[in-house]
Amino acid sequence: MDNACSQGVDTGFVALGYAKVAFLGVVQGLTELLPISSTAHMRIVPGLLGWSDPGSAFSAAMQLAALAAVVSYYWRDVREIVIGSATAVLRRDFYSPDFRFAVGIVLATIPIVVAGVLLSPVLNACNSPLRTLPVIAWACVVMGLLLAAAELAARHTRPAGSARLRDMLIVGVAQVGALIPGVSRSGSTLTGALMLGFQRPDAARLSFLIGLPAIFLAGVREIWVLHKAGLTATGWSVLLVGLVVASISAFAAIWLLMRVLERFSAWPFVLYRIALGIGLLAGLYGGVLAP
Repeated sequence: MDNACSQGVDTGFVALGYAKVAFLGVVQGLTELLPISSTAHMRIVPGLLGWSDPGSAFSAAMQLAALAAVVSYYWRDVREIVIGSATAVLRRDFYSPDFRFAVGIVLATIPIVVAGVLLSPVLNACNSPLRTLPVIAWACVVMGLLLAAAELAARHTRPAGSARLRDMLIVGVAQVGALIPGVSRSGSTLTGALMLGFQRPDAARLSFLIGLPAIFLAGVREIWVLHKAGLTATGWSVLLVGLVVASISAFAAIWLLMRVLERFSAWPFVLYRIALGIGLLAGLYGGVLAP
C-alpha cells in the first residue's frame, strides 16, 4: 500500500521517501512538543518545498516519537509515579500522592479519548476538512490569544505538587482542543495549566505528564490502523526513519521549551503562533496559498 490514500488512510509520507521524511521528522519532533502546532508546520513546510502532504497518519504515528522524548526527559517523574502508585495499591494507601497523581492522569485522559473516538472518521479521513489551511490558521491565532490570556491573567505561583484531581481534569478537558489541527497538544494543555496558576516550568511538566496516555494511545492506534491498511515493508521503514529522527528532535524541543519558560515566559510562542496564523490568513485571502 504505497498510494497516498488506501482504505481511507492517508499515507502520503511513503511517496516522500527517506530523506524528505527524515527532514519532516525533525520539523515534526520540534513542533510536536513546542506549543506552536506540529500539524500547521506539517502542512506549511511541505507546501513551501513543493512536497506532497505527508498525511494525518504520519502526524499521528509520530506521537510515539513524542512519547519517547517525554518519557526520556521526565524519566524520574514517570518512574516515581509508576512505582509509587503500584506500591500504594499493594499497600492500599489510596491517599498516596503518587497514586492520586496517577488517578489524575487517567481522569485527564478520558475527555480526549471520548472526543477522539467520536471525531475519528473526520480526523483520519483522506483530505479531512479539518486539515485545511483556513482551519489551521484560525486555530493558530485563537490558541495564541488564549495562551496570551493565560500569561496575563494567571499568577504562575503554584508548584506541580499542588495539583488536585480537579486541576488535572481541567487540563485534560483543555487537551481535547489538540484534536483540532493548528491548536497543538502542548499549547492547549500548557494554556490550561497556566490558567490554573501553575509556575511556567511546572505547568509544562504537568501538561507533558498528563498527555502521556493520550500520546501513547494515539500513536499505537495509528500504527494499528496502518497495519490493518496493509502498509508495505518500504512504508514501515520510511516511517521508522521519521520516528527515530523525530524522537531526537522532540527531546531537544522539550529542553528548549523548559529553558524559555524558566528564563522568560510563553510570550515568544504567543507571538510566533499569532504571526504564523496571520501570515497564513494573509496568504490565503491574498491568493498566494491554496486552502
